[in-house]
Amino acid sequence: MLLAAREGTLCPHEAKHSPTHQATERGRHHSGNELHLAQHPPHLDMQFLASLVLSLGTIASAHYVFPSLVVNGVVTPEWMNVRKTDNIYTREPVTNVQSPDFRCYTSQTQATASTVSVAAGSQLGIQSNSLLYHLGVVNVYMAKAPVNVSTWDGSGDVWFRVHEISAVTDGGTSITFPAFNLPGVNFTLPESLPSGEYLVRIEAIALHDAGYVGGAQFYIGCGQINVTDGGCGSPGPLVAIPGVYTGTEPGILIDIHYPIPKTYVQPGPAVWSG
Repeated sequence: MLLAAREGTLCPHEAKHSPTHQATERGRHHSGNELHLAQHPPHLDMQFLASLVLSLGTIASAHYVFPSLVVNGVVTPEWMNVRKTDNIYTREPVTNVQSPDFRCYTSQTQATASTVSVAAGSQLGIQSNSLLYHLGVVNVYMAKAPVNVSTWDGSGDVWFRVHEISAVTDGGTSITFPAFNLPGVNFTLPESLPSGEYLVRIEAIALHDAGYVGGAQFYIGCGQINVTDGGCGSPGPLVAIPGVYTGTEPGILIDIHYPIPKTYVQPGPAVWSG
């Protein structure tokens, strides 16, 4: 699906780059997108334990990819405007934030895609192949291509963050994850976003097993868009991917189960909203 491009705004700076908890009588209780402290009876029957193990196993196997964009309310065909990722069949996440796969997860496929036009100030969505079953948060980054995005690898300090879905805390009683069970992410492109071709990168960060380095799971996808009717903004701060994280940030290296975190710090640079 390729929408007709319209002439954007000519900006003065256009010539420049813009580029466990130990179980006693208290334990963890997971209800939907929320973890909170709960009382458990001292003796649990085997049927309950078997059910719990089965439930946890189901959650652990629920991986996903992001094969489609949503433009003007229409979901694009899978892998038409999103670069086909290496985990298209395995659904396995990236866990090494320094890996080349951390950018767009295309080291094996070397995939590109066709580019869809979207007007600045309009809604853009990134659709998953399933619900986001893991407890975690979401970041969306963008990077402006020098010329043709379909031939660009997105290297360098060119990425800026445009959207986040973070965790909600209340001082240690509970932590809630609004991204849980969403079918994807929708956000508004800033009106002042300069016209041009961009990579749009989503990272859904699963935190259910993030209490050790390399435990956080990143589900990644990169779409290709052509922004029309853009403005004269200067997106930033600009970062490199990989390079934006060390893997030890408090929002990446974190035990969300016990003790319940009192606060949560979303990883990444400040969100640019125009």
